[in-house]
Amino acid sequence: MRAVGHLYRLLLNRGRVFPATAPAALIIATLLDDPRTLAVARWERRAGERPLRAELLNWVAAFADLARLDATEQLGAPQDLAAARAARVALHSQVAPFCEDDDPQVREAAVAATALLLADPLLASSIPRHAPLVRTVLATSADSSYRWIAPERLAAWGEDVEGPVAAEDERRATLAKAGGMAEDPWDEGQETAITWLAEQPVDTAAEELPGRRHPDWTATEPAVLSDPAAPSAPAPEEPVAVPGSRPGYQGPWRIARGEERAEWTFTPFVGVGPLHFGMTLEEITDALDEQPTLTSRSHDGGRQQLVYADFAATAIRVLFGDDRLGCVAVNALDGPQVTLDEVPLTGCVPSRLEDWLLHRTARLSFSVAGDPICTDLGLAIRSQRAGDIMLTRPLFLLHEWRDLWHSLPQEEWNLA
Repeated sequence: MRAVGHLYRLLLNRGRVFPATAPAALIIATLLDDPRTLAVARWERRAGERPLRAELLNWVAAFADLARLDATEQLGAPQDLAAARAARVALHSQVAPFCEDDDPQVREAAVAATALLLADPLLASSIPRHAPLVRTVLATSADSSYRWIAPERLAAWGEDVEGPVAAEDERRATLAKAGGMAEDPWDEGQETAITWLAEQPVDTAAEELPGRRHPDWTATEPAVLSDPAAPSAPAPEEPVAVPGSRPGYQGPWRIARGEERAEWTFTPFVGVGPLHFGMTLEEITDALDEQPTLTSRSHDGGRQQLVYADFAATAIRVLFGDDRLGCVAVNALDGPQVTLDEVPLTGCVPSRLEDWLLHRTARLSFSVAGDPICTDLGLAIRSQRAGDIMLTRPLFLLHEWRDLWHSLPQEEWNLA
């Protein structure tokens, strides 16, 4: 059943209902009791690991969300949408028992699916039984998509939603404030904010990043119905930097040897080496003890704004947003060797570093140019030519820079 891992794309592609969608939903519901759905893996639509059973229930929730919309939304052929709506009663009878499941991930997914299935008028009598679960399970979930479903459905049922709405507003305001403090190297509360944010439960709703999603976005092959005790895929070998050019070689594609590179450490969303996000050009110049060889500026409303500056001796490019450091690009051939968890990121074989990142992080997207972007780290890996080979050119980013296509200047894209 390899198709289980591709259901979102094949049967709910671009928010449309197809002839196979309703039959597939009914088949999926019959699989929920299968003990093999207890297999745990990572999935495309949410961060972290969860049982296959929870992910199948999430698919049913997505199906139910489409089925409740108006035909005017152009969701598919009228007969296909009618079939999807007609399947809701049968789906409810098979999904609802999991609303009391011992596994919290399964329970949340089941309550979400049930809440959306209850949009069927034939199921209205079940609303009083499930409304308390929507309030206690979904409204308090770490998953923001579930927290959105809770007040939306409760309001549709005539329930009071003042509490959940106020709690969500407070949650967002607190996270935004802590996030701003964590990204400001001059804020006295930065360390406290970083620690507090690290202690918060992960929002398991997959973050929708700008740009193209890679078709193999998950860290491992999508799980199929298999033995839950089966061993997981082994971790890939850690990337290593290429050895560098032979001693004495001074050609145009010379690659610095390990002992010739400066050694920097990357702290996600804080900084890299001696540089901290939010620095001005003058502060960067002082930290590197070097003047930039080229500074690009743009005109905004009559005033000049910094775009980027190249530091030739250090072999980095610094990029600015509102005249503050927002991105650092390290030259693959002779830039500093930047490490994350003591693993090198500069001058490595791109495919090997990408495999390591895929295994390490639950959130990996790809730019329109195919560059992997680690959502959780503020790290993008571009490739830079070194003669006949390609080496990794890491980019260290603040949150708002992760849309590389719109954030990076043309000169960065044209870099050979």
